[in-house]
Parts: sequence; structure tokens; C-alpha cells
Amino acid sequence: MPTPAAPAPAARAPRRTGALISVLATALALLVTACGSSGGTSDDTAGAPARAEASTANRLEPLASTPVPHLPVTVASADGEKVTVKKADRIVPLSGSLNEIVFTLGLGKSVVARDITATFTQAAKLPVVTRNHDVSAESVLSLEPDLVLAEATTGPDEAMRQIRDAGVPVVVVDPAKGLSDVGPRIQAVADTLGVPAAGKELTQRSEDRIAAVRKDIPGHKDKPRVAFLYLRGSASVYLLGGKESGATSLLEAAGAVDAGAASGLKKDFTAITSEALAKAAPDAILVMTKGLDSVGGVDGMVKIPGVAETPAGVDRRVVSVEDGVLLNYGPRTDQVLRSIVEQLYGKDGA
Repeated sequence: MPTPAAPAPAARAPRRTGALISVLATALALLVTACGSSGGTSDDTAGAPARAEASTANRLEPLASTPVPHLPVTVASADGEKVTVKKADRIVPLSGSLNEIVFTLGLGKSVVARDITATFTQAAKLPVVTRNHDVSAESVLSLEPDLVLAEATTGPDEAMRQIRDAGVPVVVVDPAKGLSDVGPRIQAVADTLGVPAAGKELTQRSEDRIAAVRKDIPGHKDKPRVAFLYLRGSASVYLLGGKESGATSLLEAAGAVDAGAASGLKKDFTAITSEALAKAAPDAILVMTKGLDSVGGVDGMVKIPGVAETPAGVDRRVVSVEDGVLLNYGPRTDQVLRSIVEQLYGKDGA
């Protein structure tokens, strides 16, 4: 297992959902290339008492009844445009989060393609129209879509212009930054598809489930400090999440403190350094599953400069959640939150 290289230059994280994000050119090239694979290394979790498999189900739970779209509708796209949607028989959602929302609304049969981050079971056989998160306009247009759903970070711009110039309606959805965005994103997609009532139903279900998880979270006088690390070992990308990383809301809901944000990091991500980690002083580390695999599991992660000296590194206390769902802030966010809570405190809340 190779020793991780020195931290990459300061860069922004990969597309979240949106939030999924610009970066320095070299760092971005490395980052998005690595996003498409796990790095191929195995995860040795021996001696990691707080490490557990994420409990998010890989199969979605659509609403009980399939809604009937009432179209046409005209909606406000997040890029400032007014877009009229006349049909939604062939939908291309350009992020894993948007794919997930469409399927959970019960309209998965109308989806004809997926983003590389849509890894849930129902989408497995759909053609992928992104490469390293970049949209292939040719691939999208070859499927003859009558609607494309996009994030504010979907790109490249040239590809998106090509899709619009072909006459395909493109609706951009506001990015997700925290738990409060779950309902608005679901409703925005539902309104675009002409099923507003289904959007209200799914929003209520999602928010109720999140509330139920929060109700069961144990109260601790000393809240654990958790650092969110974005790791792509094959690209030598090692980043520490700050206030804008997208993880703060989840960690706070789990009864924890976002160690990066609390240490004064106001950006989304910054390069990991021993000094930054010492200042953050995390009791636990939150990572994406493929990111952890890419550095050789917990054994490899503690070799990243500064990690072994933190309380989290000493205790090998790691919380891991699948890449494709951690920051989606959608219908499965309750499962993400529950997984984080169980890995932090144990199923008995200890």
C-alpha cells in the first residue's frame, strides 16, 4: 500500500448535490478522475471500534401510489430562467440526488439515464451520461429526452448550452447545503414533473423520518468533534471539510460538532495539514466509503500526515457512509443520519 503523497493544493470538493464546485485546475482534474473509482484497495477495519458499515439501503422506497403528471407547467429554474415543461416521459437527471428524488416520487420508469453517482439498485441498468461528473451532451441528446434536471454545478457549460440549444428543457435545482434543503429540493423536482401533491407527500415522509432519528439521538454533555475528510488516494487528494462542506448540518443533527468548521475553516474544503488537524482535534472522522477504500482503509488513513496524532486517529474512530448518498439531502437522509449516529455512539446510544 503506497504512502499517501503530500496534501494537494487548496481545492474545493467534488460536486455534492449539489452542491456538489470549482477547483484549481490541476486539483480538479485529479479529483474528478478519482471520483469514478474506489482505488481498488481493500478496507482493513481491524481495531476500529467505532467503524461500522453504513446502514443506508441501496434500494429506494418509492411512494406507495404512482402519481400522474399534470403538464405542461412553467417553473422557475435556479439559474434564473423560466422553463416550460410539456412532457416528462423521458427524463435525464444529471446528479445522483436528482435521480433519487425522481425515482422515490414514483416516476422512475420515465428516467432514461443516470449520473455516475446514482448507484442505487433501481438505476443500475440505466446508461451513464456523465464521465468523471462531466456531462456528455452527445450521450444525453442521443436518448432524446424531453426534460433534463440539473444541479447548479452541472457542467461543463458548453455541454449544457449544447443541450439547451437542441431545444431540450433544462431545469436547474438549487443546491443542497443542509437538512433544511431536503423538502424544498423534493418539492422543486415534483413541481417540475407536474406532481406537486406527491412532492408534498414525499417531503412530509422524509422530514418525519429525519425527525424520528433526531428524537432518538442520545444526549451527551461533551459533544464529539467530528472532522469530515474528503479522500481520493489514487489522486493524492486529501481535504478537510470546513463550514461550507455540506456535512455541518448532518453532524450537528447527529449531536456532534463539525471539527473543521469549529476550528475556523470557513471555506468548503482545505488541504489537510498536520497543523489544521491538530487545531480541529477531532474525536472521530467522517469519510465517504470509497474515499476510505482509496487510501487503504483505516490503516492507510492514519498514515496521512497529522491523522494519527488526533484523538480520532489514536482511537481509530471512523464513520463511513456511501459516496452516493452522504451529502444528497434527499429521501434517504434519515438513513444517512441514523448510520452516522449508530457509528458514533453505537446502537445502544453509549
